Amino acid sequence: MSATPVDPRLGVVYPVGLRLAGRRVVVVGGGQVAHRRVAGLLEAHADVVLVSPEVTPALEALVQPGSLTWHARPYADGDLDGAWYAVAATDDPEVNAAVTAEADRMRVFCARADDRSQSSAWTPAVGRQGDLVVGVHGGGDPQRAVGVRDAVLAGLTDGTIADTVARPADGRGSVVLVGGGPGDPGLVTVRGRQALATADVVLADHLAPQSLLSSLPAHVEVIDASKLPRGRSMAQEQINALLVEHALAGRRVVRLKGGDPFVFGRGWEELEACAAAGVPVEVVPGVTSAIGVPGLAGIPVTHRGMTHEFVVVSGHVPPGHPASLVDWPSLGRLRGTLVVLMGVDTAPAIAASLVEHGRAADTPVAVVVDGASPTQRLLRTTLADLGQTLTDEAVRPPAVWVVGDVVALGA
Repeated sequence: MSATPVDPRLGVVYPVGLRLAGRRVVVVGGGQVAHRRVAGLLEAHADVVLVSPEVTPALEALVQPGSLTWHARPYADGDLDGAWYAVAATDDPEVNAAVTAEADRMRVFCARADDRSQSSAWTPAVGRQGDLVVGVHGGGDPQRAVGVRDAVLAGLTDGTIADTVARPADGRGSVVLVGGGPGDPGLVTVRGRQALATADVVLADHLAPQSLLSSLPAHVEVIDASKLPRGRSMAQEQINALLVEHALAGRRVVRLKGGDPFVFGRGWEELEACAAAGVPVEVVPGVTSAIGVPGLAGIPVTHRGMTHEFVVVSGHVPPGHPASLVDWPSLGRLRGTLVVLMGVDTAPAIAASLVEHGRAADTPVAVVVDGASPTQRLLRTTLADLGQTLTDEAVRPPAVWVVGDVVALGA
């Protein structure tokens, strides 16, 4: 007995990009498959109408702000009136067949989730990088399409596949302020890697993931913009000037920082300098060490039933210093979590101030040294013993320390 031959035409598609912004798209079904389809359609700014007696909580959450229209009932013939595109995504093959049949009568392209052979449209594996959209059809094999899509996106991210971004007509370049996270290159955002992959010039801090610099193409100019604690550093004014200078020369400039650009990173000063010079500037947030480093050490900054607030504070100047802008007495009265950045040398004075203003001397403290690096280590102590612990353990920056009951959770 011979197998029924497969019509080769079933695997042939004509690739086209649908511009669905403001156009009616009907999705029949309210489960996980429908959720995935709706997410992509909303990203395309389609006017989505959802037909299903029940929907997932995530879909229901989209109804309240008006992102989509939900008809909480079964599908009925005529639901595709006025539609430009349709999706049949119920768990009932008969309903999906009815939707497909109506779509064929109405000459509306329809993707049927449970039977590709009956679909007039196939949904490709889609990936986005800014305004660049990658869509892959796998000849009927979704896993194959996903694999190729992911490979292309990875190449665009790490620079092995070039995306020749057009320059502005006036010849100006641009600046991207990238938060590199706490140091591990795996914690850099996808958008951050994309910016680095297309950079002509990179101004990098010493706390930024240094291994990312080694993967840059040879033509990329790398400028050391480090600020060592109480040591050598590039003046902020010089950094601002270099960003503007290179951008106005038509180059794509990346300012690569540790943590997040807007969390004690002077990112706003750099943004202002670029804006004043008429340079296009983008901010790419990063994983701040205030949350990321304690998390990597197994310490949550909040925990249900234990703390309802956490405060992040710069400790680069001690309590009582004329330049200090911190209300230390108020922080001493807090019951929640306190995370101190740039506070190694000033730790004894800060701990004494917190105790003086109400925090118990035996409050747990965790010190995470060299967070997100191979040499990361975790020290446990109390406010009363913090200064001595730092001395005994020869702690030097970078280090993040956490005060509060949450410290005991990671023990």
